[in-house]
Amino acid sequence: MMIENNNLQLFENQLIRTAWDEEKEEWYFSIVDAVIILTDSPDYNTGRKYWNKLKQRMKAEGSELVSNCHQLKMTAADGKRRLTDVATTEQLLRIIESIPSKKAEPFKLWLAQVGRERIEEIIDPELTIERALEVYAKKGYPPEWINQRLQTIRARKELTDEWKMHGIQKGREYAILTDEITEAWSGMTTRKYKNLKGLKSENLRDNMSTLELALNMLAEATTTELTRVQNPQGLTENQVVARQGGGIAGDARKQIEAQTGRPVVTSANATTLYSVVTQAIEGVAQNDDNETNGGGE
Repeated sequence: MMIENNNLQLFENQLIRTAWDEEKEEWYFSIVDAVIILTDSPDYNTGRKYWNKLKQRMKAEGSELVSNCHQLKMTAADGKRRLTDVATTEQLLRIIESIPSKKAEPFKLWLAQVGRERIEEIIDPELTIERALEVYAKKGYPPEWINQRLQTIRARKELTDEWKMHGIQKGREYAILTDEITEAWSGMTTRKYKNLKGLKSENLRDNMSTLELALNMLAEATTTELTRVQNPQGLTENQVVARQGGGIAGDARKQIEAQTGRPVVTSANATTLYSVVTQAIEGVAQNDDNETNGGGE
């Protein structure tokens, strides 16, 4: 199963973990998260126990639905990725029928909306950017930062397109190269960078200052250009180019720090920088940082 990215969706201010299968063009939803909402469970464990009992009952009744459900690794509340029962839209609709809930009908409408929005974005990719802009604005980011962030998304996409054409596999190898770039420009791995900012599962770029974003984008855009010129093939050759691209941005960082007498990379995150509401939905742009999972992310 080729999963493009894991995201959070929002139903009546409650978060639901989801994943998009690019090959099948299908959403997968965390079943426990949906059950928590439908049953008004006070916490995760209560929702999990409800789903386990429901699953046993459905199996006893001979339902093939449960055995056809998949498990995917999704980020838990503690920031760790664990195997989680997931269901497609069709499967989740059938599960909803087995749960007496006043929220059943609103939830069905929400599922339809999520599916429709994704189809609209496939037809018109600009909608993805527009929705990302709306999400960041609702979180409380200033317009100047949002514009810079959207530029980094574009730069990241151009870079990963080049990696794909030069024999790099999405997932672990993307993560390794991202780590090379990050360490070369910032002086630390992605994981150390996140630790500095006190982050767990949060998106690193969403917690950068405008200057940090600019240098990160310079590093990735430079790596993209060097990749086109040098035509590296495979992971080892691309690692060399990634270090070169990140190093150029790293030199720029050192010059800025020498002139200002202040570090560019700091522990400040979105909450302290912009008074951002961190409980909000992660947004449609999270894919770019999800690609660093496995490489210190």
